[in-house]
Amino acid sequence: NPINKMKMILTLSFFIFSLLSLSHASVVDFCVADYNAPNGPAGYSCKTPKKVSVDDFVFHGLATSGNTTNNPINKMKMILTISFFIFSLLSLSHASVVDFCVADYNAPNGPAGYSCKTPKKVTVDDFVFHGLATGGNTTNIIKAAVTPAFDAQFPGVNGLDISIARLDLAGGGVIPLHTHPGASEILVVVQGTICAGFVSSDNVVYLETLYKGDVMVFPQGLLHFQINSGGSNALAFVSFSSANPGLQILDFALFKSDFPTELITQTTFLDAVVVKKLKGVLGGSG
Repeated sequence: NPINKMKMILTLSFFIFSLLSLSHASVVDFCVADYNAPNGPAGYSCKTPKKVSVDDFVFHGLATSGNTTNNPINKMKMILTISFFIFSLLSLSHASVVDFCVADYNAPNGPAGYSCKTPKKVTVDDFVFHGLATGGNTTNIIKAAVTPAFDAQFPGVNGLDISIARLDLAGGGVIPLHTHPGASEILVVVQGTICAGFVSSDNVVYLETLYKGDVMVFPQGLLHFQINSGGSNALAFVSFSSANPGLQILDFALFKSDFPTELITQTTFLDAVVVKKLKGVLGGSG
């Protein structure tokens, strides 16, 4: 019915307008520490977004080895401080603390994910993962491989809000624009040269070329990518603030799915010929 269609269009238009009319101040992609501003109760104040640059998301200090000739007095101070900290933690009531929730792959999943393995069945093997020593297979269309150690592969990280993965990039390899809805990401380059970047919700692009020992962070939920920009293979390790960070690759969502070509052309302004070509390359339909 044309009238019902018009009502639906008006309803959607009103909904979209309502979203766009919301103050952007309620959305914060990140809070870069402002070392020149007074600290608040929660720590560092946030730097004004206009003063933020890609350098704030990159750390170059891990390429050089540290000084291991420490002063014995400083060593003793550190030992005493650590001992006091550990004692303070141990003095808390253990009854209210659950040390871990190792994933039980044989039990039904709950709304929050994996069930916890019975503590008596937990072994040290649950907390150790041996799968990152070998590189992944990069003979694919993106010339890249990700070897995850998430809760589905590494039971010990379940419930700890942390995980890790190995990233292998052959020459010309790329991890296309993607997002992790459930986690922020930190990447450290071990070998080669990687061009990496992300796009904020203000549509500001933060790009950097990373070398061995460089570190870059990617705030949660933002589109980001990695490209091997050197002449040899590249290797990096990435860690996430979740045991299951989630993943959606933009190109795959559009062109490896059954998203109708007509709708893609209307929503992206791409030509139908281009859309069908990309669907053919990535195995999509529609």
